[in-house]
Amino acid sequence: MCDSETGKAGAGWRGWMALPARRPHVALGDWVDLTWPLSVTVPRIASFPPPRLERIAAIPDKPLNITELHMVVHMGTHVDSPRHFYTDGPAFQDIPLVRLIGPGVVWRINKPLYGIIEPEDLERMQPALEAGDILAIDTGAADRVGSADFGRHASLSVAAAEWLVAQELKLVAVDMPTPDVAIDKRPAGFIWPVHRTLLRDGVLIAEMVTNLGSLAGRRAEFMFCALNITDCDGAPARVLARPIAN
Repeated sequence: MCDSETGKAGAGWRGWMALPARRPHVALGDWVDLTWPLSVTVPRIASFPPPRLERIAAIPDKPLNITELHMVVHMGTHVDSPRHFYTDGPAFQDIPLVRLIGPGVVWRINKPLYGIIEPEDLERMQPALEAGDILAIDTGAADRVGSADFGRHASLSVAAAEWLVAQELKLVAVDMPTPDVAIDKRPAGFIWPVHRTLLRDGVLIAEMVTNLGSLAGRRAEFMFCALNITDCDGAPARVLARPIAN
């Protein structure tokens, strides 16, 4: 997730990786909602103000109900576009839909608080990744929402992010606030290296997904229904997944 600090933005986006032809798959269950409900208590980085939802018209005083919403786009379940860290990268109106939907896998990776996920952790996971997949990582962070431990989440190493790029994924989703190291463990001059490594090659990032437990260790079909916000670096998303045959 984007934090309140300003990173060094600029050129460096290397374009979308080619995707293989999609092969048909068979659904094995119902859709699961992987989204945190959007409310004033939605999970967020502490430096961001909570969303503000205001009923600006209400029955019976008015003939209809109308709600106004104000929020930072990088809170709750959301997707980051390459524009988040690359000014020459695409914003949401330029992200092809095929990058937000399709098959992939869900992995449960158990790490202690502040643990680091390394390439060797990823290499032994099953089912194996295929080129063009979406990967969702369940670390148990969603179970700690509302506690101080939510901010003490595990993270990906830069080597792990490079390994994921080499697998030619199109999107990596995590249940943590960010795949980068936790805020209170960041050194001076921190530049969000995991975000930069993934987004540079068009691997989109979704953060703070939830309800992954029933899909862990399975292949799944995903839909990341991010809002198409013009020139935006991130967008709230309704995320759905259902198990499919391997």
